[in-house]
Amino acid sequence: MRESSGSVSVSVDVETVSLGGKEHIIRTSHGTVSVAVFGDLGKPALITYPDVGLNYVSCFQGLFLCGEVASLLLHNFCIYHISPPGHELGAAPISDKATIPSVDDLADQVADVLDYFGLRSVMCLGVMAGAYILTLFSIRYRERVLGLIVVSPICRAPSWTEWLCNKVMSNLLYFYGMCGLMKDFLLHRYFSKEVRSSAHVPESDVVQACGTLLGERESTNVWQFLQSINGRYDITEGLPQLQCRTLIFVGKNSPFHSDALYMTTKLDGRYSALVEVEACGSLVTEEQPHAMLVPLEYFFMGYGLYRPSLLSISPRGPLSPSCISPELLSPESMGLKLKPIKTRASLQV
Repeated sequence: MRESSGSVSVSVDVETVSLGGKEHIIRTSHGTVSVAVFGDLGKPALITYPDVGLNYVSCFQGLFLCGEVASLLLHNFCIYHISPPGHELGAAPISDKATIPSVDDLADQVADVLDYFGLRSVMCLGVMAGAYILTLFSIRYRERVLGLIVVSPICRAPSWTEWLCNKVMSNLLYFYGMCGLMKDFLLHRYFSKEVRSSAHVPESDVVQACGTLLGERESTNVWQFLQSINGRYDITEGLPQLQCRTLIFVGKNSPFHSDALYMTTKLDGRYSALVEVEACGSLVTEEQPHAMLVPLEYFFMGYGLYRPSLLSISPRGPLSPSCISPELLSPESMGLKLKPIKTRASLQV
């Protein structure tokens, strides 16, 4: 047992997981949450949050299997992978009578996790629904976020189309569990048609692996998180209040492409950048993780962080946002000439 000073969060179990990390099951003010920790605890913290139906394995494995990206992240950060409630590996079903947490509750859970580990400020990396939660966390706890990286983000309440689609998925989960049709809905949400199966193109390995991992999720747990996200509210007004720099990735074929463009128009163009990845769906971290390398390098350079080949001594000091130069997030610096990456530092409203 371990209890953090001045916090309600308590670790109730710790177990070793693959790749040398440890998984902590932490009791927060809004229920328990799993956090898998990888790397040197003395380094700056990078927290991640995945999309509906995913955890750190199915959402970020491709990113960390991409050698250059992995060396950049693990050399500079200790990684704290937060899973949505009940999405961790081997999770037990959440009772259908349990209170469904609001998005505010989920953002407060993130704060409780930081309190438990004694983290004052962190870098954030979120994907789709996870991007919404970490953006909301960044608005509610501005002083605790040094930088925000979001992949296919959403910041508005669900449109009627999305709300209806989520309702259909909720009913499928509730009555039929993680059935084949439900998997198809989620895979369409994550991946572009180029990598999903069709009459002419076989399903890619990454899609097959994701489908297998979806089959291991407890349907009631996915249902609960989907209910939370479908009940989200518009956080657009809070975006200009962010005190950190923001880097946005989105696949050109993502269902959330227009949402990412909208979010970019609401952020201060001096402190944000958009990277559009050609022929890619929402889950850039799995479908085209290599496309994230150059933008991440330039983003982190503003904090004095580099890849190991460029620095002989591992940086261990706290990140310092004040040392960022706006030029580092210019389209030229972010790799406009590289394919398939297309970058825009700002958009016209």
